[in-house]
Amino acid sequence: MDKIAVLIPCYNEEKTIAKVVSDFRTALPDAVIYVYDNNSSDHTAEKARAAGAVVRHEYSQGKGNVIRRMFREIDADCYLMVDGDDTYPAEAAPQMVELIQDKRADMVIGDRLSATYFNENKRKFHNFGNVLVRKAINMMFRTEIKDIMTGYRAFDYQFVKTFPVLSKGFEIETEMTIHAVDKNMRLEQVAVNYRDRPEGSASKLNTYTDGLKVLQTVVKLYCNYRPFYFFGLIALVLGFLSVIFFIPIVGEYLVTGQVPKFPTLIVCGFVGMAALHALSAGLILQNMVQKKRQEFEMELLKADRWYRYLKKTEESGDGK
Repeated sequence: MDKIAVLIPCYNEEKTIAKVVSDFRTALPDAVIYVYDNNSSDHTAEKARAAGAVVRHEYSQGKGNVIRRMFREIDADCYLMVDGDDTYPAEAAPQMVELIQDKRADMVIGDRLSATYFNENKRKFHNFGNVLVRKAINMMFRTEIKDIMTGYRAFDYQFVKTFPVLSKGFEIETEMTIHAVDKNMRLEQVAVNYRDRPEGSASKLNTYTDGLKVLQTVVKLYCNYRPFYFFGLIALVLGFLSVIFFIPIVGEYLVTGQVPKFPTLIVCGFVGMAALHALSAGLILQNMVQKKRQEFEMELLKADRWYRYLKKTEESGDGK
């Protein structure tokens, strides 16, 4: 088991990867640097290996797929994840690792948005997207996370081994954040000085398609993690529409004793029933979510026991 594992997912980062590996080797001399190449068509893997990194490969395209492979294969006391594009400073790594090692946090977020991100990032729609997603998630999940989509994070063993990676692409960071908030994980945030990509290094993130995927992920996760509020909102809207159209019918009936708008009355009845169904679905699913949270706590206990077993065998000389 590694003491510290630095995880670097990479796709066509030959211009920056050697510097990133070198910087983090200097900042964290006790760490093992892992570079996971995701079907690069350039010399990313060769340059990472020459810089002293352990190079492995993930052949299913997408950052989420790479992180799934990393979390599955590597055992460590502390994990630090960073992009290979040289946009995050290695100087912040020791502080982030320390927060994990002294057990103050399960996940540490490298917060770009409170530092230099808006000055360095030249893509205005990216800035807008980051702010939009941050506000949406903080409102939906009643939290105060400052940077939702940062790729600079640190984790403990229990988080890595119990986090179910479902996303395939760049929306993985959003999924991590919501999972941590929902499961009551201990979170810390460290402001980091983001810098824009160096000249000649191209971003793999598509502002519009990947931004849409992130927003879809937010809605999907809100439905999965907060089903009572999600379906309750639908029930509220449907119930409001049903009542609004039903009131004139009742008023006319009280005055004339007749109901001339039977089609509207029938539609109001069906819309009202749909509202009740939505509310019932929200209540049932919320109970299922609560049960899953209880089961997750048991998974955390299992992960903790396994971690202690690995440490014990390592200390006794039976581990690797």
